[in-house]
Amino acid sequence: MTVSEIQQRIQNAKPLDFSSIFNQAIELFKKIWVQGLITVILNMVLVIPVMMVIYIPLIFMGVLDAYSVNSIDEYGYDNYNEPELSPIVMLIMFVVYIFAVAAVSTITMALRAAFYRICKMKDFDEMGKEDYFYFLKKKYLAKSLKLALASMGIALLAALLCFLPLIYAIVPLSYVYVVYAFNPDKSISEILRLSFDLGNKKWLLTLGLLFICGLLAGIVGFVLCFIGIYVTQSFSYLGPYLIYKDVVGFEDEDMTPRIEEHSSM
Repeated sequence: MTVSEIQQRIQNAKPLDFSSIFNQAIELFKKIWVQGLITVILNMVLVIPVMMVIYIPLIFMGVLDAYSVNSIDEYGYDNYNEPELSPIVMLIMFVVYIFAVAAVSTITMALRAAFYRICKMKDFDEMGKEDYFYFLKKKYLAKSLKLALASMGIALLAALLCFLPLIYAIVPLSYVYVVYAFNPDKSISEILRLSFDLGNKKWLLTLGLLFICGLLAGIVGFVLCFIGIYVTQSFSYLGPYLIYKDVVGFEDEDMTPRIEEHSSM
């Protein structure tokens, strides 16, 4: 589908019922909870080494500081010498931190988008490979990185504006993953534009689903002795996918009933 076709479907979208989408999320979660758990575990496994790049130097510096000998001045009082980092070391740590954040954001973006592709397979009972690394491969790796940085930049800018714009931006940004998943060959600007178009059109419904699904996932995870949160976490991802499915649909899906319904409205 072209960008204009997707935008037309978004603009002509019929009203959606919250309870219907929520019930669909429950039914779909029954099919994909294993894949959701795998996605969460893979995200943790891939992110931990990246985070260690940041924390190992800090831990090493802390250990050296703990065993450093305090100097004693001429009056016999201990003077604790606060270690001073050279500007070069601080610059290197800052650069490493930026690279780590970019890597973590890219991994999250790629895995979440791949998860939505798997959701579609399970939702429509399609046969195919569950490729969790689809967007981490050479073809899409650079785009995953650019899209992750763009989303992070938008969220950061919104947060700097006293957080109220961040509440608004959370909804359109939640669609970046699903729009990217099913339109990977679109440009970064087109993916962001479509995400904001869909997010603006279904803002209140999406926010409600994100809040309720996230809250229920947290409560059930808490009841399951905290470790259950890894199982239920993917439930909070399903709202944007289901709204995208009902509003935009997929290229290989027969869209005739939806188009006829829109034309009659």
